[in-house]
This record gives sequence, structure tokens and C-alpha cells, in this order.
Amino acid sequence: MAGGTDTTPDPLAPVLDAARGSGWTTWTLPLAGVGDKAGLMERCASSLALPDWFGRNWDALADCLTDLSWAPPAAGRLLVVSGWQEYARTAPGEWEIAQKVFSAAVEYWRDAGTPLEIVLTMGSAPAVEHDGG
Repeated sequence: MAGGTDTTPDPLAPVLDAARGSGWTTWTLPLAGVGDKAGLMERCASSLALPDWFGRNWDALADCLTDLSWAPPAAGRLLVVSGWQEYARTAPGEWEIAQKVFSAAVEYWRDAGTPLEIVLTMGSAPAVEHDGG
């Protein structure tokens, strides 16, 4: 409808609310429209509010996800990645590296007191702002 606003409920809202209610920090990483590594790195920087020292390369992303001293203290952290399918089709080799970085970060935090979980949505979900805390 012209001039209207999208009132479709966000299917992720209950999950993100539950995580936040348990003391977790949540971030969303909407990748719709991202077609290359530079776009992915820029989206990571802005959506996750990464520190200024983030070098916008794979090693720097891995460093940021395994050294969360830049992030607010939390009982745990949940990153929800949506709209990744286009990037996976456009840059399959880069997407494979991104998945390895994500998996390594989850594994790094697996036995920590503050775990990191990364979830890839299967459908297209509305963008949700991170809670910042």
C-alpha cells in the first residue's frame, strides 16, 4: 500500500526478547543487499557496532568475535544473521570463509561463562536493531 508502513510482526522478536530477558546481548546482522566482502565487513561494523580498530578483513572479524571486550557485559550473546542467501549465491567462497569465522567464534566461546551463539535465519526477516546492551 502506497505511503503505508509495514505492520508485519517480526518473527524474531520473541526470540530476541527472551534472550535479552535472560541477560543476553543480541545483535542482528541483516545481509540483504550485500554482494561482496567489503559490503559484508561494512555491515558487520555498523550492525554490531564494532570498535574503531576493526580492520574490515577476515582476521579482524575473527578477532572481534573472539575478543568481546568491546561489547557490553552480558550473560551471553546472540547474533542473528538474516538475508545471507544472496551473499552466499553472489560470493560463495567468501560466504564459506564467513561461516568458518562464525563457527570458530562460537566454538571459542562454547565453554566460556558467556557463550556466543550465531543463528542464520532461513527466511527473510525484518531488520531489528541490536539492543546495545
